[in-house]
Amino acid sequence: MRKLQGLFLSLSVFVFLFSIGDLSADGCYICTSGSTDLCRDYCRFTGSDTFDNRKKCQDKGCKVGGTASCPSASNYKVCSAKAGGFDVSSGLFASTR
Repeated sequence: MRKLQGLFLSLSVFVFLFSIGDLSADGCYICTSGSTDLCRDYCRFTGSDTFDNRKKCQDKGCKVGGTASCPSASNYKVCSAKAGGFDVSSGLFASTR
């Protein structure tokens, strides 16, 4: 019985450590006036607020004005700092995962 409990505990810790990468926070930068149309409102980033993430959003045309949680309403234009390009479809909020 003790071996079974130890195995269960080890497996639980392993699963937790394996999935901890998925717990990194996503956020958005607020794009101020003068930003490109695709990044008119927000630019989504993954992980922490770093210079690299800000630079990626600036390269997409976002003039960063601050940080915020990402909106879920469909009337915001949100581009992405991910390397794959813009996550915009039909000009609506469309950050896909």
